[in-house]
Amino acid sequence: MDEQEVQRKRRDNEERATRERAKILGLPYLDTREFEQVVPLINKSDTIPISQMHSDFIIPLEQGNSEEPYRFMITSQTPNSLLSKMRKEYSEDGLHVNFFLISNSAYQTFMLRYDPPQQVHYDDIKIAKEGDSETIAEVSKTLNSVSTEKVFNFLIDQADKLQASDIHIENLRDKIRIRMRVDGILHPVAEISRDRYRILMGELSARANLSTASTKPQSGHMQKDIYNNGSSHLLNIRVETVPTMYGQDAVLRLFNFDESLLNLDLLGLSEAELDTIREIISHPRGLVLMVGPTGSGKSTTLYSILNALNNSDRKIITLEDPIEYGITGITQIPIHTNDGGSFAEGLRSVLRLDPDVVMVGEIRDADTAKTAIQASITGHLVLSSFHANSTAAAFARMIDLIGTNPIFASSIRMLIAQRLVRKLSDSKEPYRADEATVGYIRRVLYGLDVDLSGDITLYRPVPSDDAPFGYKGRTVLMEQMVVSEDIQAYLRGDIKDVNTNMIEDSARAHGMLTLEQKGVLAALRGETTLEEVSRVI
Repeated sequence: MDEQEVQRKRRDNEERATRERAKILGLPYLDTREFEQVVPLINKSDTIPISQMHSDFIIPLEQGNSEEPYRFMITSQTPNSLLSKMRKEYSEDGLHVNFFLISNSAYQTFMLRYDPPQQVHYDDIKIAKEGDSETIAEVSKTLNSVSTEKVFNFLIDQADKLQASDIHIENLRDKIRIRMRVDGILHPVAEISRDRYRILMGELSARANLSTASTKPQSGHMQKDIYNNGSSHLLNIRVETVPTMYGQDAVLRLFNFDESLLNLDLLGLSEAELDTIREIISHPRGLVLMVGPTGSGKSTTLYSILNALNNSDRKIITLEDPIEYGITGITQIPIHTNDGGSFAEGLRSVLRLDPDVVMVGEIRDADTAKTAIQASITGHLVLSSFHANSTAAAFARMIDLIGTNPIFASSIRMLIAQRLVRKLSDSKEPYRADEATVGYIRRVLYGLDVDLSGDITLYRPVPSDDAPFGYKGRTVLMEQMVVSEDIQAYLRGDIKDVNTNMIEDSARAHGMLTLEQKGVLAALRGETTLEEVSRVI
């Protein structure tokens, strides 16, 4: 999905929510998208001043008279007292006034026309290719020139524009290094002067409620509204700092808050994969585990499953450390494990609230595992994540954690392992695979219904202006293990000396495709490269 389509979906979602809000407030709703950039602006002196437009979130739409009503656009933040006051004043003058509810994005678009900001233009940040010191020097010069009060906002806005997942601010002896992770790869961006350290860390500490003098690692959280081409979205930012020899290094993890994008249909899965997930989560009880390393997209998939289950008939509760996305209609509880809190204790407490679905952020110990298993056989659908390299390895780790367990065997319904691989851009170039590569592909895909006769075509990345490294975006590789009777026998302890290979072989016999097989098939389709699959898996 390209950026323009993402922006359109964000705006659609916001307008839908505003329409529902208008019904609740008993106000007419107005979708301004077709005219917000072209409708003539009302003379400000004839209605209300700019300062009031900002403070009361109200914008004039049409100049009325004794025959026609005056029309104003308002948001959900406009004070009710103002509406009552204006109705009374206009009525006393023999005039009529109408109010229309608009979205926050519409309000921001109109305000940019009524009160355009006087801003200095700074060049966008570019990601340097390997060995490209000129680009780093150019970006460094830009960052060092950005005014003191704007450098932090500029950095976050640019990271969001590059679709970076995190920003790394690192102290070196004589400079500050800025790096950004884009599509899973960490790229050097700039080197800025040491005298900007206090500015960056001071602003970061104030926003994320951290101490600049701390000698211990710290965790914080902040949010920032991003406005772009008439639409807006909220960026959730998790902040981690650690003291080093030359100062506090910081990592800012960026989470693009957008409920409309937390959707199973947007994960890039096949219909068969989607049908499998939907069938499993349609059952009222059972345990579903997501496994994979940090940064493999586990949280996004779990939240998308929760969104698919989120309706007025179900009570959904999550236990998270920390809460990464806020979702309307779901009760989300933070678990502060650094301060002595535990998932197991939190889970036992929320089960008394009679939830239908529970999501536990992560299973880290035997107590949490056993509590989650118990919950999953007593009428709850339990979702959680677990650190392991594959679905079969997750079973082996769980057996090490809690031993062979008949209750676990009957509760676990599905394991999902996933990775994110970079997608080739449209500038990709086909080539014929050599003999060794063909042998590897045939070995990995042995037994599958795939025609591997004759020459095999693969694709390599070709850099372009739109994709400097030949890749653009990422796609999911997902290994789905639906628990069969054979696998349940391993978990119950009916078969002794169980190992990862035995569990995987059993699952493959029932049709499971491994992460490696999914990756090779994606490379054959031209979605990614074998080198990228090897790097990630």
